[in-house]
Amino acid sequence: MMKEETNELELVSGDGSTEGFIPDKSDLGGAKKRVRKTDLKTRDPTKRRAKKKVDESPTAVLIKYGALFLLVAQMVGLVLLMRYSRTSQPKDQPLYLASTAVFMMEVMKLGICCCVIAYQSGGQLMSELNVHVLQSPVEMAKLSVPSFLYTVQNNLLYLALTNLDAATYQVCYQLKILTTAVFSMVLLQRKFSPKKWAALILLTIGVSIVQVSGSRDQSKSDSEKQSQFIGLVAVLCAACTSGFSGVYFEKILKGSQTSLWLRNVQMGLPSVIIALLTVFVKDSAAVASQGFFGGYSSIVWTVVTVQAVGGLIVAVVVKYADNVLKVFATSFSIVVSCVLSAIFFDFHASFAFIVGAGLVVLATVLYSQPEKKLRRKPILPTQAK
Repeated sequence: MMKEETNELELVSGDGSTEGFIPDKSDLGGAKKRVRKTDLKTRDPTKRRAKKKVDESPTAVLIKYGALFLLVAQMVGLVLLMRYSRTSQPKDQPLYLASTAVFMMEVMKLGICCCVIAYQSGGQLMSELNVHVLQSPVEMAKLSVPSFLYTVQNNLLYLALTNLDAATYQVCYQLKILTTAVFSMVLLQRKFSPKKWAALILLTIGVSIVQVSGSRDQSKSDSEKQSQFIGLVAVLCAACTSGFSGVYFEKILKGSQTSLWLRNVQMGLPSVIIALLTVFVKDSAAVASQGFFGGYSSIVWTVVTVQAVGGLIVAVVVKYADNVLKVFATSFSIVVSCVLSAIFFDFHASFAFIVGAGLVVLATVLYSQPEKKLRRKPILPTQAK
């Protein structure tokens, strides 16, 4: 009996995160109770204090706040740079074509993904592309749908930021949370708690207040109001395409062993083709008159680069930061966009805009809070201490 107890203790207290079985010779007839050794380790107060100390180390804090800075910079910087590049062009120079910028962004993003795959596969890039691209026509056909939608979405974002200030755009684009939730119910059969539904309602009310506050501005001319309407339609369509393409891509990724970088290449190749077709179908006359890179400047190339590496930044944040940090970054980016728009773009926030933006921030925080899981009562009886 002593030997059996010793073996059980050695099994539970060993190193590693695998699962073990402990025989129970009580009235349960030899039933086996599944025990995670990591859970037992966590119950040790000494080791729990040590784990907390590691999480609060300077390195962990640096990674977390570095990830926060990267995400906020990506969210705010890209929007402000895109807005500036579309409104600050000298009148004697042609405005760069958004379709060419989207094409160059897709080419740059595809190149980055190919470099990562070549590094991870030890230089076997062509063999990886042969297996996952040339020999996978069905997968390529599936991913052509989000590829098309992402290309349309990127063109819509340029149109929206040409006609909307950065703060209004940043607030209204949070409607992608609502569209993502709706498409998640339809495509993934997800169910949402009352708290999440309340957050979605608050989000809709907040965006509506922001738009009403902008449309009631009597100082705006009819042309400015018309431009704002075009920008609103563009950002709403972008939110819809973002929600659908994101959920569709998630559904494809589930159960797949293909790496995320290869998936990005599978999406990137159709995106490059679609973006190039968009250039010649939509702006062929403008390309013939001013050239493919007409109106390009250092600011435009910065926008293209930041947009291309945005996916890499998000990947870093997802790896090193938690969901609370991402929500804080999203909310903080809205506030920063409003402040910087007031400083650099002569944006004046009304009381209604502040209320609407506050509701959007609150809705974002509420929607992203983790659900409390009810503790299940143990099925097996426990011995009294």
